[in-house]
Amino acid sequence: MGKVRLAVVGVGEFGKNHVRIVRQSERAELVAVVDSNAARAAEVAAANGCAAFAGLRELIGKVDAAIVAVPTSAHADVGCSLLEAGIDVLVEKPIAPDLASADRLILAAASHRRILQIGHLERFNPAVIALEKVARLPLFFEIHRLSVFSPRSLDIDVVLDLMIHDIDILLSLVPAEIEEIRAAGISILTPKVDIANVRLQFKGGCVANITASRVSTDRVRKLRLFQPNQYISVDYGRQDVAVFSVGEGRQISFQQLTVTKAEPLSLQFDAFLNSVETRQTPKLSGHVGRLNLEAALAILAKIEEHSRVVAQSLVSGWKP
Repeated sequence: MGKVRLAVVGVGEFGKNHVRIVRQSERAELVAVVDSNAARAAEVAAANGCAAFAGLRELIGKVDAAIVAVPTSAHADVGCSLLEAGIDVLVEKPIAPDLASADRLILAAASHRRILQIGHLERFNPAVIALEKVARLPLFFEIHRLSVFSPRSLDIDVVLDLMIHDIDILLSLVPAEIEEIRAAGISILTPKVDIANVRLQFKGGCVANITASRVSTDRVRKLRLFQPNQYISVDYGRQDVAVFSVGEGRQISFQQLTVTKAEPLSLQFDAFLNSVETRQTPKLSGHVGRLNLEAALAILAKIEEHSRVVAQSLVSGWKP
């Protein structure tokens, strides 16, 4: 088939990255951009040699697929409109703000036989791809995802904004259900949770400690995994994986895994194009996105529960 005709819906800070990736691809043609800010859409369109449309209806018949990079609250409405128009869709993570909206997207994709992929970008990080090959029986995870403050994605909290990347990776590596969640979080610069710490326990005993912050002074993206006779350290940013193994006589060996570095956003887009062309269900399907959202919402419920306990303690005059 010829090049996939594509539109990017939402060309804010991250949407512009999607525009760049589409423009760089030899397998796709950027036909149009759509944004509620007409001036911004016109500016991006002029810089990239494509059309600027004010609404989704103008895309019908002109594109085969679209990337949705609008605020999370609009994912379901925008995504369903595109799917119902016969357009394949890559929706930025999280899939939606709530499970009902996620179900709308999944049903629309199934009813209209369209591709629905969710933008859990970190799964396409070459370091994570390498990790998947050596993670045999994870027993304990320590994960830190810290970012400096950005005005982007303030319509959702840090769990749906940042931590959901690690939730997705955990659920892909641990073949067991979550049986216990302990979580705490606080608001710093926004009305929503900006820093969160979570302890997940899976059936079978695997435990994961996750810390996510969007008000840090440093940018940290690290995962540490412990499994029988092995410790694995992953740096998402550097895209490297170090493996420490304990052999006979408690001898410790070290191996730096071979990682073919690449931009995850480009690899994600290639995977989307593969699904569009072959009609095969994406690895990061709507179903996977829903499972990740369900876990994230359960974490948020535990954070809210913990907040109520703390608030009551403060009212009753608790002192350390």
